[in-house]
Amino acid sequence: MATKGLFAVNFEVFGLVQGVYFRKYTVQRAKGLGLRGWCMNTRNRTVQGQLEGPETKINEMKVWLETKGSPSSRIDKAVFSEMKSIEKYSFSDFEVRH
Repeated sequence: MATKGLFAVNFEVFGLVQGVYFRKYTVQRAKGLGLRGWCMNTRNRTVQGQLEGPETKINEMKVWLETKGSPSSRIDKAVFSEMKSIEKYSFSDFEVRH
């Protein structure tokens, strides 16, 4: 069964985002918005991930990723793929990948 109005977007956040609980806060924020997907540290000292959910909630999360993050983080920039419409969720929750 297709869920109406579901979207997916990939993201990568640059700056001081590793070793500052960025992923932990990202999971909390995403779950608070009812989003699904994942995030992980990269070898390039960035955090990458994918978001799935309603467009309005994804847009709220995008603003958070660009401007807030964890209390000790310093976000230089956040890059997002083009938002695409999806038929159904690919993930059952939002989690940290290792």
